[in-house]
Amino acid sequence: MKIIADTGKCVGAGQCVLTDPDLFDQSEDDGTVLVLNAEPEGEEAEENARTAVHICPGQALSLA
Repeated sequence: MKIIADTGKCVGAGQCVLTDPDLFDQSEDDGTVLVLNAEPEGEEAEENARTAVHICPGQALSLA
């Protein structure tokens, strides 16, 4: 699994960071998503990544 972020679509809502701060952060410049760990390992981290993709209001996250 790999997390892909499209910062052009990101609205800076921060829902991904709230889902898993070990996987996501926000840019201090514009609040857009920063992926801290693009290839999460373990069941919990993978499930958190799926949740973040699902709840992202800008649909800026996807999984490959």
